[in-house]
Amino acid sequence: MVIAISEKECGHRVHDRIRITEVSSSGLFNPCVTGKVRSGRRLHTAGDPGDAGVPCHRTEIEAWSSEQKGDIMKQARLIRPGDPAKNFSLKDQRDKTVDLYEYAGKRVLLSFHPLAWTDYCAAQVTSLEDNRETFESANAVAFGISVDSLPCKRAWAETLRITRTPLLCDFWPHGEVARQYGIFRAANGFSERANILIGEDGKVARVKIYPVHSVPDIGEVIGWLQGM
Repeated sequence: MVIAISEKECGHRVHDRIRITEVSSSGLFNPCVTGKVRSGRRLHTAGDPGDAGVPCHRTEIEAWSSEQKGDIMKQARLIRPGDPAKNFSLKDQRDKTVDLYEYAGKRVLLSFHPLAWTDYCAAQVTSLEDNRETFESANAVAFGISVDSLPCKRAWAETLRITRTPLLCDFWPHGEVARQYGIFRAANGFSERANILIGEDGKVARVKIYPVHSVPDIGEVIGWLQGM
């Protein structure tokens, strides 16, 4: 299914440019190319003007645009130490569903990183994998989280040879968990680089946000665990 949002009011003439978003039957969301639309006619993308799309009407576009704008703008305040951790259910790179509340009684590290396939993020999640036994000895489990899709995370984990650390997919609704914790960067479409440590009581113990172009100090995180 292709959904188009015109930057101008839909009339009976062809408009200059529209923003097109493609939603597959599986629910995956992908930015698409810009194109042109004639109200009430079939949609054609600029990249391949011969491809037929779907009917595009002003009322349908406005309703979809309004609904999505409201959803995208929702974000909780930045979570703080002492706050109850917010539950979530996400798939990891092995297609296993991870429910935060299933880890009640354990310390949990939520290690948010912006995007897969970048050097900083690779170093961040690799440090989790390399210190897996240290986490286990401290009654803790570490999760990497980003807005990337499951197929992307699976391929990335295989490339990095990460076999024991779950890499969670906060893909759809896009960045929902990051928004719940108040660390979604709407202007960029990904989360802050952040470590959020949850205690055995289910409350947030530590929150630290790092520069995007940096690697969190895993030694500092281990120090947090040892000091709890």
